[in-house]
Amino acid sequence: MNGEPSVRLLICAGGTGGGVSPALAVLNWLQGEGLQVEGKKTLNLKPSNLKLLWVGGKNGIEADLVQRHGIPYTEIHAAGLHGVGLRTLPKNLVKLARGFFESIKILREFKPDVLFFTGGYMAVPMALAGWRIPSLLFVPDILPGVALSFLAWFSNRITVSAETATANFPRPSRVVETGYPVRSDLAQWDKESACEALGLDAEKPILMIVGGSKGARSINDAVLANLSELLKLTQIVHISGKLDWAKVKDRQKSLKGARAKNYFVFDYLHEKMGAALASADLVISRAGASSLGEFPLFGLPAILVPYPYAWRYQKVNAEYLSEKGAAVLVKDENLEERLLPLVDDLLSNPQKLEAMRVAMKEEARPNAAKDIAAELLALARK
Repeated sequence: MNGEPSVRLLICAGGTGGGVSPALAVLNWLQGEGLQVEGKKTLNLKPSNLKLLWVGGKNGIEADLVQRHGIPYTEIHAAGLHGVGLRTLPKNLVKLARGFFESIKILREFKPDVLFFTGGYMAVPMALAGWRIPSLLFVPDILPGVALSFLAWFSNRITVSAETATANFPRPSRVVETGYPVRSDLAQWDKESACEALGLDAEKPILMIVGGSKGARSINDAVLANLSELLKLTQIVHISGKLDWAKVKDRQKSLKGARAKNYFVFDYLHEKMGAALASADLVISRAGASSLGEFPLFGLPAILVPYPYAWRYQKVNAEYLSEKGAAVLVKDENLEERLLPLVDDLLSNPQKLEAMRVAMKEEARPNAAKDIAAELLALARK
């Protein structure tokens, strides 16, 4: 490296939700910008001197996404223990043991300077194997699950999305509120360019509906049940997910006249997700961890419908934003009944919507990726 500092960073995360996406945001920032960390010594890292290895779970759905970003990728065995039945528990213990020895082998070969955990149970074998190596844990949701609470005991630094999350961890001095890191390309959109890209009329209200890559069936069903009346009030950008795509697309084809022109449907958005967020006046969504980062970035008022089978994570996220005045929390079973009057009330009350927008914007942490990167490099410097 010609005397220049270099860092070998190992990332351990699985899935595609609140763990993988923020990790990619941090890595994209490091690869694109590098970082200078001030302290007793200065570490001025060039992106070319950053060596990465991503460790995911066997047959993990995150593999394609990570590899599309050109990040070296390998896998270990892992399995959860919390809430599994007695028949499953022995098999999962064996998987964790295999993952532990696989992790030891990976650590010996890669020799990382620092470990970055953002996933759940699949990071446990690596944390156990690498307990001597400096590590950072990012906790996307306000309330950590069992696996993340366990990982916190092994982590030298814990970064969280909101200040209230600090109380959920032992030794608060190790916890830093950074916010939820979002993709840098999202912020490149403004309302004018976003509406042009999606074919929307910037002079009319815009309602965004999103349920994740797979979809949220109860949200989709509630929207379709109220669609005709909703389209009298607003344009709709409906990101249905793949689960209900055929049904939503067929409903779009059945519309005529002005209603058809006001209904824009997509099964999934990636490059233009920022356009959808920047164009919208109001969003209806689940309350996954990304709602703590993406909606605040755009100051986007939200109707949040926590997934009822996601333990308490989404409910706590939604309650946090609701208490801040940035969102309205609606129970899943009440959505179809409340959807139309709630949207009508918010869109016809500009002062109320603006107050929500201001409250949501106050939760924005646009430097979250940079701040987490700085913490990682500070650990590597040691």
